[in-house]
Parts: sequence; structure tokens; C-alpha cells
Amino acid sequence: MRVLVSRALPDRVEAALAARFDVTFRRETAPLSVDQAQAALAGYDAILPTLGDAFRAPSFAGPVRARILANFGVGYDHIDVAAAAAKGVAVTNTPGAVTDATADIAVTLMLMTARRAGAGERMLRAGRWTGWQPTQMLGTHVSGKSLGLIGMGRIGRAVARRCHFGFGMAVRFFNRSVLADPGLPAEQVNLTAAMGADFVVVAVPGGPATRHLIGAEALAAMRPGAFLINIARGDVVDEAALIEALQQGRIAGAGLDVYEREPVVPEALLALDRVTLLPHLGTAALEVREAMGMMAVDNLTALAEGRVPPNLLHPA
Repeated sequence: MRVLVSRALPDRVEAALAARFDVTFRRETAPLSVDQAQAALAGYDAILPTLGDAFRAPSFAGPVRARILANFGVGYDHIDVAAAAAKGVAVTNTPGAVTDATADIAVTLMLMTARRAGAGERMLRAGRWTGWQPTQMLGTHVSGKSLGLIGMGRIGRAVARRCHFGFGMAVRFFNRSVLADPGLPAEQVNLTAAMGADFVVVAVPGGPATRHLIGAEALAAMRPGAFLINIARGDVVDEAALIEALQQGRIAGAGLDVYEREPVVPEALLALDRVTLLPHLGTAALEVREAMGMMAVDNLTALAEGRVPPNLLHPA
């Protein structure tokens, strides 16, 4: 089976792919454009794409040889699953492997932003620190505060466990479907109520249904001392509305691992001291990326052997 891998992967994953398939490893760092995706669909039996690769509906307009898109990542908003299905192309992802790592980044952003860790390090590195002072770099205590989760899937529940059991936080959550048992003490509420917590963590899937879910109206429900954390997809949050809320002091700060137009980060965000900005580190741990890659290999192998891939997606 002729396979295209759209971006460099950990050595262990590439070795497993090379041992099993006729693989082309693409060494460019930029995502596949629509034209490149269309050419890949016509030229390969299988493709291992990842975040940003443009497998939109126009990419499926021409001849399609590929039988599977074995996505590297749990999020697949860059793939039109319905268009793929119409052309007989299976789509898989890598759920589970990313859960704990992404939840860890949410907690990292909460602590860094509330305790002003990023601003403090910048001050120290710039040589501006003159020693300990009782009122220097005062931040916000995290323990015992309330958590509002926007999305209570695998990652949302992992964040909730860390915050409730680790920091004694009261958890409320907004979820598009009713969740009878979240697995810990937590109250399901509407979006406005969830946005009213001390810390709001966005953990919903990306895609048209959630684009700008957190816009001006949702942000207006936040308290002046609250923090917004986004570990989902950048366009779930209306970046312009968030910048306005931060500049006007209507919320205390934000911690972001994702952005609307990655890798572009607005200058207005860069200029804000009470904002922690990470370069999409959610799953950036070697063992996690290896696990994701091996799940993708398992999905490819299953299709090659005539079995149903273990992580097969279906059109909504």
C-alpha cells in the first residue's frame, strides 16, 4: 500500500510505517494545501495527514485513489468526513492518546496565567527583578476556586478530575448533550452559567458547529476576576472579542494554546501581560506523539489487512 505521510513524525512511528508500507515522508512543515491534498488523494492508496492539511470538499473533486485518511490527532476539523465518505475514503483519528497530555496543558495554562508565571519569567530574564517584595507580581490563588468547562468529553473530564481532586475546585460544565454521569461531582449547566466560573476551560471539538461558540455574548457572562483557557481549537473563541474583553479589563486574563489563524498570533495578544501564549503544545510529549502515531499505524494496518480500522469515524 502506497502511503503519504504529510509531516515528520517521531522516529519510532516512521520506522513502523517504513517496515509495513511503501511510504513517502513529506518533509515540509507547512500543511497540505487544497491542491496538494487533491494530488495526494489521486496518487496514494493511503494518507496520514494531521492538523491543518486541507482535506476540504474541493480536495475530493478530482479522481480519488486513496482508501483512507489515517489522521494523526484526535481533532479532524481539517477533514470533510462526509466528502471523504462519498468518495469511499475511510477517515480515522487517534482518540485517547491525547487526553491526559492536553488536560495537563490546560492546568499548566491555568497556573501560569493566574500566578503570572510567564510575566514573572519575562521580568527576570530581562534583568528587571530586584529581589523579593511582599506586593510583587501578585496573582490569583487557584485552589478552592470554581471551574467552568465548555465541553465534557474525554479531555474535559480529565481536566475536571485534575481540578476537583487536585485543587478542590467546584466543577460546573456545559455540554451539548446531557451527560448523566460525568465521573466526579460536577453540575451540568447552560453556557452562561459555565462562563460564570472563576476559571473557564474550553474543551469542545472544532468545526462549524463550535466556531465562535465563545464570542462577545459568552465572554460578557464572565466575571472581571475570571480567566479563560482555550485548549480546543483556535476558532472556537472569537479572538477579536477576547482581545477586546482583555483590553477593557472585563476579564482578568487568558491562557491560550491555540489560535484562530495559526501560526499567526495577533500583536494585540502579544502585547497583553496577563495572557499566557503557548505554541500549540497540547500533545507535545514524545511518548504521547509516539502513541498517536502508532494508533494511526494500527488504523492503516487494519485497512490494509481488510479489517475495520479501530478508530473509524463516520459522517455527522
